[in-house]
Amino acid sequence: MSTDSEIIQRSLGEPRAFAELFDRHAGALGGYAARRLGPHVGEDILSETFLVAFAKRSSFDTSWESALPWLYGIASRLVRKHRAKEARHLRSASESAVRGEHTSPDGIDAANLRLDAQKSARSIAPQIASLSAKDRDTLLLYAWGDLTYEEVAAALGVPVGTVRSRMNRIRARLDPERTARRFRTVKEKEGETDGRMGASA
Repeated sequence: MSTDSEIIQRSLGEPRAFAELFDRHAGALGGYAARRLGPHVGEDILSETFLVAFAKRSSFDTSWESALPWLYGIASRLVRKHRAKEARHLRSASESAVRGEHTSPDGIDAANLRLDAQKSARSIAPQIASLSAKDRDTLLLYAWGDLTYEEVAAALGVPVGTVRSRMNRIRARLDPERTARRFRTVKEKEGETDGRMGASA
C-alpha cells in the first residue's frame, strides 16, 4: 500500500491520484470537523480542507509518511475562521450532553491523559469555547483528532514542547481542583522526604 507521501508525490504528475488521499482520510477529518462545528459546516470544512491540500500539495513535507497531521493542520486553520460558530456549537453540545443526547466519539484511547481530554471535550464544552484558538486547536486535535503530541506539533507548526506546555495549561484551567490535588501531593511527598532526611541527619 502506498504511503500518503507517495500518493501526494504521484499526484503532482497525475492529479487524479490525490483522490486516494481523500478516500483514506475523509472519514477522520469529516468527523473532527463535524464535532467542532456541527455536521453541515463540518462537510464544508472537509471539502475546503482537501481543496486547499490539493492546491498546496507540492509544499507537503515528504519526510512524513502520513499526511494526516498536515491535513488536520489545514482543517484547524479553516475551523478557526468559524470560531464564533464553533463556540455556539460547543455550548449546544454541552446542553445536549446534560440532556443525555450526546454520544461519545468512537475509538477513545485508554490512556488517562487522552481520556481526560475526551471527557473535557464532552462535559465542559463552554470552558473549551472560552479557550484561546491555539489552546482549543491543541486540545481538540489531541482529543478528537487522536493525534500524538508530535503529530499535533506538526499539524500546528509548533515545537512539541509547546504542545506539552499548552496541554498542561489547558488541564490546569479546565480542572483546577485536580491540579491543586497534584500540587498538594507533590508538597506532601517533599515533606516526607525532608522529614526522612531530618531524621537521618
